[in-house]
Amino acid sequence: MIAADSSTLIAHFNDLGGPDIALLQQAMSAGQLLLPPVVLSEVLSDPGADTFIEERLAELVLLPLSEGHWRRAGLTRRLLITKGFKARLGDALIAQSCIDNDIALITRDKDFRHFAKHCGLRLA
Repeated sequence: MIAADSSTLIAHFNDLGGPDIALLQQAMSAGQLLLPPVVLSEVLSDPGADTFIEERLAELVLLPLSEGHWRRAGLTRRLLITKGFKARLGDALIAQSCIDNDIALITRDKDFRHFAKHCGLRLA
């Protein structure tokens, strides 16, 4: 199982290429793709999202949020901010979903490298 970030999903739906897209398509074909709940909200809030995208996203399973998720996400974000790194709230919630479920994240967003280096996020 593997998760995808909004940056990769949006690139996929816009027919862009890249190693992340190849990995995403492979995971989708194998039925191995999961979505952090925040990613669903981010992609659906994109003005370019249409019915086709909504239907594709409805086929995917969301990662469960475990007890204490919100607290851990806040602490993870605080750790990175304290170290002087950029840590957007949405990214912290996505990273924490993957960390909690021990699932690697497919992304093209370089900001996640700090979550990987300092917080235990596995990047695909």
